[in-house]
Amino acid sequence: MTVTTTRVILPGLLRDLVGRGEIEVAATDGEQTVAQLLDAAFSEHRILDGKVRDETGRLRPHVKVFVNGEDATRGRGLETPVPAGARVHIINAVSGG
Repeated sequence: MTVTTTRVILPGLLRDLVGRGEIEVAATDGEQTVAQLLDAAFSEHRILDGKVRDETGRLRPHVKVFVNGEDATRGRGLETPVPAGARVHIINAVSGG
């Protein structure tokens, strides 16, 4: 069994909460879903989960997730496959005036 790392890249607001810009998640052969990846990435940083997903487990409306540059929220959302070794970016929409 080969173990590779999938990197979850965090935006500024989430970086400030955990003190680092990315979280590495060990991934075995095969794919996992965005939901499974977020579960693993946030297991040690529960505060992040509440900022990215709502109480029902869905992505918050202002959050986008990109898997290797592809917007997962436009496709299968949390069920989007994440290949081992992928780069996953979490993006928070910024608004205000």
